[in-house]
Amino acid sequence: MKVIAINGSPRKNGNTVTLLQKALDGAKSMGADTEIVHLYDLNFKGCTSCFACKRKGSKYNGHCAMKDDLTSILENILKCDVLLLGSPLYFSSVTGEMRSFLERLMFSIYTYNTANPSFFKGKVDVAVIYTMNATAENIKQYNMEESIFDHLKNLLKLLNGTSEFLLSTDNYQFNDYSKYESSMFDEKHKAQVKIEQFPIDCQKSFDMGARLAVRI
Repeated sequence: MKVIAINGSPRKNGNTVTLLQKALDGAKSMGADTEIVHLYDLNFKGCTSCFACKRKGSKYNGHCAMKDDLTSILENILKCDVLLLGSPLYFSSVTGEMRSFLERLMFSIYTYNTANPSFFKGKVDVAVIYTMNATAENIKQYNMEESIFDHLKNLLKLLNGTSEFLLSTDNYQFNDYSKYESSMFDEKHKAQVKIEQFPIDCQKSFDMGARLAVRI
C-alpha cells in the first residue's frame, strides 16, 4: 500500500505540511508506505500543450512526455494507492506550483474521446487538504466550495478513485503580526483559532489518512 503526499506550499514547516504529515501518519498507522514530495524543491514547468499524450498510437497516451524533475514523480503517482494533495489558497486558487503539477498529471490522462474520458486504467483515491486565511463565512460568501473545491474534486475522478477535500480555515499566518501590514486581521482571534481549531484539523487529517489507507 503506497501513499504519496504532494506539498504545494513553499514552506516545509507551515500549516499545509503539518496537515499533510498528519494524514501520512494516519496512513502509516494502518501499515501504508508513505512519501512526501515538496513541489518547490523541484525544477519543472506546467503543461506546454505539446499534445504528445493525445496523439493516436503515442507511447505517451496517459503519460506526460515532458522530461524534468516531475517525470518520475508523475509515474510513481500512477502506481500508488492514495494521493494526498496539500496547498494553501493564493488569490482563491491553489499555488502556481500545484496548478502546474495538476496540469501535468491530469491533462496527460484526460482524453478528447467522448466515450472514455481517461487513459488511466488504474485506481488512485485522492484527498486534497486546503489551508487558507479565508474563514468559513468567506467560503459561503464567495461560493468557494463549488467554484474551487468541487471543481478539482470532480476533475480528480479521472483517476478512477474516490476524491474528497479537507478545509483548514482562518489560519494563523505570521509568527509576529506586528511586523506586517495586516490591520484587516485580528491577531488574537487568529491565535485562538490556532490553539482551538487547528489541533482539530490535525486530527481530521490523521483520521482521513487512516481511513483512506484502510479502504485499500
